[in-house]
Amino acid sequence: MSASAFAVTGFAAWTIFLLVLVVVMRTITTAATGKQLNAYSPGGEDLSPLGQRITRAHLNCVENLPVFAAIILGAAASDQLGVTDGLAMWVLYARIAQSVVHVISTAPLMVTIRGTLLLVQLGLLGWMIFQLLT
Repeated sequence: MSASAFAVTGFAAWTIFLLVLVVVMRTITTAATGKQLNAYSPGGEDLSPLGQRITRAHLNCVENLPVFAAIILGAAASDQLGVTDGLAMWVLYARIAQSVVHVISTAPLMVTIRGTLLLVQLGLLGWMIFQLLT
C-alpha cells in the first residue's frame, strides 16, 4: 500500500473513531437521562461540552476527508502517487493533532493551534494539487 493510500485510509479510520466516540457519548447521555437516541441534534449541541467538541471534530473530518480522498484518487488515477506519498502522512498527522486539540479545549490558544493545524493541512493539500496539475 502506498503512503498516500495508507494516509487516506488512516484519515477515514480516524473519522470513524471519532464517530464511535460520539455514539459512546450519546449512549452515556441516554443512559443517564433517558433521552431517546433518535432525539439528538446532528450537530451535537445537546450534548455535554466534551460531546459537542467530539461531534465537531468528527464533522470537521467528514468535511475534509472527501477533498483529501479526491486528491489521492487523482494522483492514483494519473499514476502520480509519488507526488502525494511524501506529504500524505503529514496531512493525516496534522488532522489527528487538530482533532485532539479540538477535543481538549476551546480556549483561545487551543483554537489558534487548531487553526494553525488546519492551515498546515490546507497548505499541504494545495501543494499536492499544484504539483499534480503542473
